[in-house]
Amino acid sequence: MARSIGEVGVDDLVEAGLPREAAAEFERTLRESVARARRSGTPSPGLELDPREVWRELASAGALKPSHPHRVHQLVYYSVYSGWDASARGPPLYWFPSLSQSKETNLGRLMESHGRKLLGSSYKDPITSFSLFQKFSAEHPDVYWSMALNELSLSFRRPPSCILDSSDKSKPRGTWLPGAVFNIAECCLLPSQQQRRGDDSIALVWRDEGYDHMNVNRMTLKELREQVMLVANALDATFSKGDAIAIDMPMTVHAVIIYLAIVLGGFVVISIADSFAPKEIASRLHISKAKGIFTQDFIQRGGRKFPLYSRVVEANPVKAIVLPVAGDGVGVKLREQDISWKAFLSQVDHVPRRHYYPAFYQSTDSVTNILFSSGTTGEPKAIPWTQLSPIRCGADLWAHMDVQAGDVLCWPTNLGWVMGPISLYSCFLAGATLALYHGSPLGRDFGKFVQDAGVTILGTVPSLVKTWKSTQCMEGLDWTKIRSFGSTGETSNVDDDLWLSSKSFYSPIIECCGGTELASSYIQGNHLQPQAFGAFSNASMTTSFVILDDHGVPRPDDQPCVGEVGLFPIYMGATDRLLNADHEEVYFKGMPTYKGVQLRRHGDIIKRTVGGYYIVQGRADDTMNLGGIKTSSVEIERVCDRADEIYTRECRNKSSTSHRRSRTVGRPRGAQEGV
Repeated sequence: MARSIGEVGVDDLVEAGLPREAAAEFERTLRESVARARRSGTPSPGLELDPREVWRELASAGALKPSHPHRVHQLVYYSVYSGWDASARGPPLYWFPSLSQSKETNLGRLMESHGRKLLGSSYKDPITSFSLFQKFSAEHPDVYWSMALNELSLSFRRPPSCILDSSDKSKPRGTWLPGAVFNIAECCLLPSQQQRRGDDSIALVWRDEGYDHMNVNRMTLKELREQVMLVANALDATFSKGDAIAIDMPMTVHAVIIYLAIVLGGFVVISIADSFAPKEIASRLHISKAKGIFTQDFIQRGGRKFPLYSRVVEANPVKAIVLPVAGDGVGVKLREQDISWKAFLSQVDHVPRRHYYPAFYQSTDSVTNILFSSGTTGEPKAIPWTQLSPIRCGADLWAHMDVQAGDVLCWPTNLGWVMGPISLYSCFLAGATLALYHGSPLGRDFGKFVQDAGVTILGTVPSLVKTWKSTQCMEGLDWTKIRSFGSTGETSNVDDDLWLSSKSFYSPIIECCGGTELASSYIQGNHLQPQAFGAFSNASMTTSFVILDDHGVPRPDDQPCVGEVGLFPIYMGATDRLLNADHEEVYFKGMPTYKGVQLRRHGDIIKRTVGGYYIVQGRADDTMNLGGIKTSSVEIERVCDRADEIYTRECRNKSSTSHRRSRTVGRPRGAQEGV
């Protein structure tokens, strides 16, 4: 068993990597924090004092610094929570909201303005009343969305007649924003008084790989709008309204401009990840009936160039518009029907106002983007995003990630994956700046870009964090402007998250779990509740769900349990159709009815812990029976991943007990990397 925080002394801190003088100073701060926690907190059952109060005091004092070796952070965190029984007390907490800061968050301001009117005397403050407010939003989604829409940069050509129309019995999930006419790309490009965003506001910052010695590039909102309109005019010269046009390239500034131009012009984006093989590209082009594709000649990663155009050509697209990875000219020979980026734009050289374009206005349910499921178990599902989908994802990050005007958001991803469009829309609808790195996010150059661009919100996937931590490539960089991290796509590892959060004085890591078909996450962290590593603190705003037992019966919503998620079906932004599959069969067939409505299938198995946190256990279609115990690959991987943490703790404790110099300990043979 790990030693308690009261047993940690100067010698332990020196062994963990601190110079003796710094260790002595830290030990004094540690004792003071423990004393304050003892005075202010209530001891937990079986413990001398509440570990959460100890950690809160240490974090608020800034005692653990980003420059400290990770072994120091490990020593303190695991010692603080050494006697913690998660099965009885829930997951250990590492981040706690302050009342003053909570009132400056997007949700906090919304609650302070409307909480007393909506909740009456039950409303206290954003922290105390958050769970009550979330429940209210789920029970009255029309009320919540009428407030939230006013917080985003939305401009309706014709406003909706209401938020949610439930009068049509043939549409049991209702109709959202009926009668509205607008263009969601135009909403991203116009100045907004609500978002304090003018033409001179910085919309994009970026850097090309290999240029980390140069200043970060910047593009204003006006410059972005003019570039998007130029491309939209060129699209009109090449395609017809409603055509499906694919994008298969890294998420660069040009890719963002192309994406917005396609939507602005009334075309449909077909999202294809730049990592796909020709067969996968061809499948997506065929399903979507794409009339063309934007791509690059090469992809640059880690100082090397990898062919992309040649892969796209193998998929036999009707027409390709090819951008150069660098310079003005493409570095490959093009097919006869294909055209270079430069030639594509030159088609509108004669247009008098080529940097102006009238937006193509459409109804709320018009399709603007087709994304795809991973397709690992067969043909990928073609998932259409309507104009409602960007509103949902933008509002979710506004609420849960607290994306605000003035923020700089960086989330290394691709427009072929759902986080690409989510990042794009969440920035531009909330008035934030989108930061793009044109290169690999695996190395120090990316980390320096995060530093130099002044990133305040950094999105990640757990495997990326694991690489940063294991290679130590980010040491010495200043990430202290980051006020929030995001994590999605895989199961998080506690020790990796400890490393990540420590790089910004323990800023919160907002865990997100959802799906392309939801345009959002159904469970997330937020800035108004204490956070635990690798756990989700609540359902997302307006979301309701139940956890089903093995017989499809909902479990009590106030008790710890494990089971499949059943989503309540009235869910703004969720799909109501698929291009190549039966939507009802995929998401509703076989699901139980609860409180008079048929639940929506998502497929996740989740665990509700003591204290009401959630931990994803795997997929309902990915379970196995081991000796009569139902488990999943995710749970097995989590156990294997824990072996590294346990082994590290044990060796550190043995070393501390014998006062020997600690040594590097390898991962036990057979232990796997996290998902």
